[in-house]
Amino acid sequence: MPAEMSTLLADLAVEGEVITEMLSGLSPADYEMPTPAQGWAIRDQVSHLAYFDEMEVVAGTEPERFRVEAAKLMEVGDSFPDEVARRYATMPAAELAIWFSTARARLLDTFATMDARARLPWFGPEMSAASAITARLMETWAHGQDIADALGFVREPTDRLRHIAHLGVSTFAFAHRLRGLEVPQDAVRVELASPGGEIWSWGPDAALDRVEGSALEFCLVVTQRRNLADTGLVVRGPVARQWMGIAQAYAGAPGPGREAGSFPGKER
Repeated sequence: MPAEMSTLLADLAVEGEVITEMLSGLSPADYEMPTPAQGWAIRDQVSHLAYFDEMEVVAGTEPERFRVEAAKLMEVGDSFPDEVARRYATMPAAELAIWFSTARARLLDTFATMDARARLPWFGPEMSAASAITARLMETWAHGQDIADALGFVREPTDRLRHIAHLGVSTFAFAHRLRGLEVPQDAVRVELASPGGEIWSWGPDAALDRVEGSALEFCLVVTQRRNLADTGLVVRGPVARQWMGIAQAYAGAPGPGREAGSFPGKER
């Protein structure tokens, strides 16, 4: 079941603190380090998070203004995230860090008083305020993974991954439609071992198509931060195999994912 808004906001705040911790002490030159996202340096990951945090606030408080600004940005096509990175490519590192912190604080403050069921526009499908915060948490964690990989920083997995795993499962139909594929009628059972030792599950127990393994690795795959082949996930059945090859928990154009072998070894 989706988490309460207060829990989502608290977990989003902590994920933001993890980003701040990784950025702490970096030199301006460090911000130029390439990340696994092709063509993106650490600076681009930070500006991406800050910009879309600000846009989420606009979506929640001025939806018509959001629609106008989003439409203008998307005029460049599916590469609009790259356009955001380009716009802020020369912002000084210190200003980037402050921008992220202030944008995140405003986002948390704005949504603290918002009805979790309120419908908000976005770059993909319209969604509830609670789903919007879940998406921001997923984005923070996923782009944080790119920063961590660039720095060689190992983040300790936590049960906050449940939000991302839930979103990964919930976007099953979206991932298929995004690629012009018919949404399968057969259900998939997902069973994941959480960092805390519990088993998180979705879908009917009797389903023949199944995904089993580490919650961390599942989240890495559905955010396209790891290739399925570089994980220990067990995938059974044609529907599950097709899904895990195209899974995408974030809005936007179909992502290219990461090549197999980019990250040798399995996540622990």
